[in-house]
Amino acid sequence: MTQAVHAMRQERVRPIMDKIKALLDARVKTTPPKSLLGRAISYALGQWERVMVYLEDGRLQPDNNAAENAIRPFAVGRKNWLFSGSPRGAKTSAAIYSLIETTKACGLNPFEYLLHVFERLPYACNENDLKALLPQGMSKNDSA
Repeated sequence: MTQAVHAMRQERVRPIMDKIKALLDARVKTTPPKSLLGRAISYALGQWERVMVYLEDGRLQPDNNAAENAIRPFAVGRKNWLFSGSPRGAKTSAAIYSLIETTKACGLNPFEYLLHVFERLPYACNENDLKALLPQGMSKNDSA
């Protein structure tokens, strides 16, 4: 983490986090523990050390939006996948979805990547040729 990010989080975020913690500590004493609010406060206090790691590690984001956005297509399509036709069809769908998401995670255009693979796959003669077609081993220029 850069010094600038660390300094910014210490200067701007830590005071906010300290206020939230003080509020939670005060409210936990006056809120019935079995109420919804009481359980939420207890949960938040139980996770507090994990939350505070954010101040020290610049790689961490204050939310999980990136992960949520990556899995959204799967959550939306979950009911549709019940109709894959067979266990083999479901496995095939899962493999294709995994390949496409990996392609995106590697910064490649899925359409261009698949075009590249389909053009070269017939000429793959061994395991190394096949591994070379995986998105992890390709640059953006390879699939163009």
